[in-house]
Amino acid sequence: MTTKKNFLKGIIEENPLLVSILGTCPALATTKTIEAAIGMGLLFTIVLICSSVLVSLLRKLISEEIRTPAYILIIATFVTIVKMLTNAFIPDLYSTLGVFISLIVVNCIVLGRAEAYASKHGVFDSLIDALGMGLGYTLAIVGIAFFRELLGTGGLSIGKIFTFIPEAKLQIIPKGYEISVFQNPAGAFIVFAIILAVIAFIKNRKEEYKKAQDKLKKAQAKAALSKEGEAK
Repeated sequence: MTTKKNFLKGIIEENPLLVSILGTCPALATTKTIEAAIGMGLLFTIVLICSSVLVSLLRKLISEEIRTPAYILIIATFVTIVKMLTNAFIPDLYSTLGVFISLIVVNCIVLGRAEAYASKHGVFDSLIDALGMGLGYTLAIVGIAFFRELLGTGGLSIGKIFTFIPEAKLQIIPKGYEISVFQNPAGAFIVFAIILAVIAFIKNRKEEYKKAQDKLKKAQAKAALSKEGEAK
């Protein structure tokens, strides 16, 4: 697999959230705003990259018997470091995400990539794989957050969590017309379900188109053979 394909697979073909449907709990719980989703995606990606690289470096030294506990220990170490740094430098993000930062330890995507990929591949390939998976997950949760914040509050805002940038809000839907349910857990499930339905629809249409093209090619080939037979 080329480096480009290794990177892109986590964004498109094997997106951990939208294709594999993994890590849904933090994805739905931390997507009330775009800023919270970006923050969660960034922390998740940092932990995923660091743990995958270290697992790849130590893959020949960790025995089969203690592999899973060792991977969890590695992930927990990086989560603790990230948690402490977030609390120190971005306290608003820390308070917004709360327990979900700690729960990255048991996120099946992080442990799954360590188990399925980093433990079997070199450092560079593991780094690219983790970067692609992290970016794919981040884009997915930011997409969910975009619709939840827009429909739930009527606009999009920045600077409330990342206080080091100027605070600003773009009001798109007039006040009084926002749908507050999208700021609730039910709204998260609704948006997630709609996105999955759209992806399934596009995928099915592509498969139908491919089948139609294959059927047409077979018909054309059959017609060509028939004409050859008549000519003889």
